[in-house]
Amino acid sequence: MKKIMFNDRYGLTEAVLERRKIMTRREANIVCFPGHKEEQIVRFYKSKIFEKGRQVWFGYDINGIYIADLIPQYVIGEEVAVAQRYWDLRNNDDFYKAILKSDRAFPLECIKYEKGCHNKMFVRAEWMPHRIRITDIKAERLQDISDEDCLHEGITEKNTPIGTSYSFFGTQGNWETPRAAFAVLIDKVSGRGTWERNPWVFVYTFRLVQ
Repeated sequence: MKKIMFNDRYGLTEAVLERRKIMTRREANIVCFPGHKEEQIVRFYKSKIFEKGRQVWFGYDINGIYIADLIPQYVIGEEVAVAQRYWDLRNNDDFYKAILKSDRAFPLECIKYEKGCHNKMFVRAEWMPHRIRITDIKAERLQDISDEDCLHEGITEKNTPIGTSYSFFGTQGNWETPRAAFAVLIDKVSGRGTWERNPWVFVYTFRLVQ
């Protein structure tokens, strides 16, 4: 089983567990054919070809010429563990049940010595008490995101006496549109300039199943 990490600083893991975030965009790893560049790609189509269990997507240029491949990290129907630090799960009974289910011989008192105790990059997927299931996948440019999808990404709507504004956890800022708020969020999560760079991304829609 794979694991997926969401940013804790901006409350995205919590948003997933509260079912407020049901979508995530991850930059696509594109393999262009010799003599072609990612900037030439104008559309992608899902193929019926699979490579190592992953469905290959074909990229085409403005002339309809097939110039690139990309393979999503996940497939529709796949269950993925939501990564959380062991320290954050110390009071979660399901966490300990998951450990015992996958490794009955592991001494629970030794969890504090594991790297995953304070860094979820090193947590074991089978120990995670929460799972999501991928329900849909599409490829698009980052800036093609709709206002509705921004809300599905964890942007929150606030109604105030002076009108509606949009924000996200971990900031005091408020923006007039969901897209404006998301543009700031994605730069904080994925690095400054990500929104302006407008990369191709895979859009994974999911639901919490555990």
